[in-house]
Amino acid sequence: MAKYLLLKHYRGAPASVNDVPMAQWAPEEVEAHVQYMNDFADRLRSTGEFVDAQALSPEGTFVRYDGPGRPPVTHGPFAETKDVIAGWMVIDVDTYERALELAGELSAAPGAGGEPIHEWLEVRPFLTEPPTTAE
Repeated sequence: MAKYLLLKHYRGAPASVNDVPMAQWAPEEVEAHVQYMNDFADRLRSTGEFVDAQALSPEGTFVRYDGPGRPPVTHGPFAETKDVIAGWMVIDVDTYERALELAGELSAAPGAGGEPIHEWLEVRPFLTEPPTTAE
């Protein structure tokens, strides 16, 4: 099994087919979207392929170290990047092809008008530990 991160973006990815921002959806459309995501995660729990999922706020702050005894430097409150992460799901699957298959299904979550979003998801494999050698 290998772990993959399925990243959902607020912006930065190519536009989805049903490209209406969630802030403009009716409450029942948001509810249907969240229900789809929860049902999808539950199905993956039943197969042992689900690891974690979280939704994130669009707000964020960049922070960096600024030297000994100095407070961290912040830049924000909003991340100045075109690629803000909306949320993620971590899956643990047998093959890369299975990760792509599941990302495709997740892309079909409903959006405005109850129609599938067809959003682009980024599929990122977790790095694995390099092999160790024993003498």
